[in-house]
Amino acid sequence: MTTAPPLTAWRAKQARGGIAQLVAAKGSRSIAVCIPARDEAATIGGIVRSITGRLVPAGLVDELVVVDDGSADDTGARAAGAGARVIRNREPAGKGGALRCAVAETDADIVVFLDGDVVNFPPWFVVGLAAPLIEDPGVVMVKAGYERPLHGRPGEGGRVTEILARPLLERFYPELADIAQPLAGEFAVRREALDEIELADGYAVDVALLIDVSARFGRDAIAEVDLGERTHRNRPLHQLRPHSRAVLDAVLDRVASREPVAHRPR
Repeated sequence: MTTAPPLTAWRAKQARGGIAQLVAAKGSRSIAVCIPARDEAATIGGIVRSITGRLVPAGLVDELVVVDDGSADDTGARAAGAGARVIRNREPAGKGGALRCAVAETDADIVVFLDGDVVNFPPWFVVGLAAPLIEDPGVVMVKAGYERPLHGRPGEGGRVTEILARPLLERFYPELADIAQPLAGEFAVRREALDEIELADGYAVDVALLIDVSARFGRDAIAEVDLGERTHRNRPLHQLRPHSRAVLDAVLDRVASREPVAHRPR
């Protein structure tokens, strides 16, 4: 498997002109950053400015799209004020629909998806996710790996991942069970994969795309990059129930649709 360099390595490279080297390696290919957001006024502006202030002028990111997924606050206005192109989700509300809407708005060769609720967002998140796709033609998808504290307690975040998603992958897709953050909303994908794979609805989109990319392109086409620590809004348990149900349905639907394994005659 191709191993993506950790974020700390990209920070060191950046100090020596690493972004310029990536821009040169990128060549004529285009990169879009797409962020689905609903009621993220507290964080979306800082995330967008982190990208438009450094990575867009450097030539690494060609466009930045924020999909306002029915926000009741001023998420859209703050994103636009920070320099993003803001569109309203024209699909049914939900993360999957917002991602499909974002993909339809860009023809970029590489698409980097980010969550809109990250508090400690540096531009290196984008650099780390895009770099393996720029440098290794065998990589189709890059998933973020990180530590997720819960109310300041290290290692206690990612409850749906550890209680539900990982046991399901261990049981049905063991080749994917070692992915650090299978439900991570920070990932990057090549255009050819997005053209061939339909993005699932709602919260199912992250784990569904992981399984579908592996099935279509092989496990070795998926790389991971260490983004250090990710701090975001932790949701109460009752809000995790629909997320969990969507993950469960996505995995079991794909298990049910797999072709039966052919048995060799004895």
